Amino acid sequence: MEKKQSVKKRRKYDAGFKSEALKMVSSGRSVSEVARTLGIGENLLYNWRAETASMQTPDNQLIINENEQLRKQLRQAETERDILKKVISILSPKT
Repeated sequence: MEKKQSVKKRRKYDAGFKSEALKMVSSGRSVSEVARTLGIGENLLYNWRAETASMQTPDNQLIINENEQLRKQLRQAETERDILKKVISILSPKT
């Protein structure tokens, strides 16, 4: 009795798919969430992001880094706002 070895074929993704996946990540969604949604590995997304970053000019890279930093600050501010809304609703007198 011989065991059949399954040969996995590598899937190839076109540039459009890659750019859309990276846009999802840069819009604030986590890499793990995007990978789960698209059915791909997290490492693949990290590799695509690194490839894209290596092709950027230094000026573009500065802008991208600043943009990522601002997105993180925005997510934090939104989280704080949501927490404050909940506190206000809890502490406000109910009539």
